[in-house]
Amino acid sequence: MAYEFILVDAQVAPCVAIIQLNRPTELNALNLQLMGEIRDALLDLDANESVRAIVITGNDRAFAAGADIKQMAGRTSVDMLKIDQFSTWDSIRKTKKPLIAAVSGFALGGGCELCMLCDMIVASETAQFGQPEINIGVMPGAGGTQRLTRAVGKVRAMEMVLTGKFISAEEAMEAGLINKIVPVELYLEEAIKLAGEIATKSPIAVQMAKESVLKAFDSHLQEGLYFERKNFYMLFATEDQKEGMAAFVEKRKANFKGK
Repeated sequence: MAYEFILVDAQVAPCVAIIQLNRPTELNALNLQLMGEIRDALLDLDANESVRAIVITGNDRAFAAGADIKQMAGRTSVDMLKIDQFSTWDSIRKTKKPLIAAVSGFALGGGCELCMLCDMIVASETAQFGQPEINIGVMPGAGGTQRLTRAVGKVRAMEMVLTGKFISAEEAMEAGLINKIVPVELYLEEAIKLAGEIATKSPIAVQMAKESVLKAFDSHLQEGLYFERKNFYMLFATEDQKEGMAAFVEKRKANFKGK
């Protein structure tokens, strides 16, 4: 499929795909078309059995510096409701395969929210995260107030959302927002490496484990525990479970087939 604002490689590494945001002159600002292209690419990659993990990245200067404000500035509340732009984000949230954000430079506003929509974040030393929407008279609308609070806690999220303050990669790491920090020349390589490690696991088990972790964000503890246990029991009906445990007992490497 041809895209205007993203680049897609379904085999950047064995069983690993990459989606690169490609609006460099706009610092990868997230307009409606770009988000729709990410959604469509993820739907395609989710259905591709040769792909087991997906990396989303920008460039060294910016993952994404926010939403495309020019596209929204003149709109009314009714306009925004009719456009229903967040249905695209909801679709991305339903991606079954693991999503890893490879972040360098700015990850602000919608860019920060897109990072948090992913399951893990690998950042370069230059990465900066923030929700500066308050500076233009609005607030985060694509999950920023919710996911950021769950990731870094109430008081830090309040400070970032109410002041528009950016945090560095080091601060993001200390707050629990990201997985690791590496030099700029290595951030994409490290994200692909992490995706490749996950891609060696049973894809069914990975999918159910991801669903179960995300359930912790969407439910009370008891409901989440029930969901986790149901998925755990279901995995014992898979060939991958039999192969994985047999390989462990036999002291060999497992050959997972996603069945």
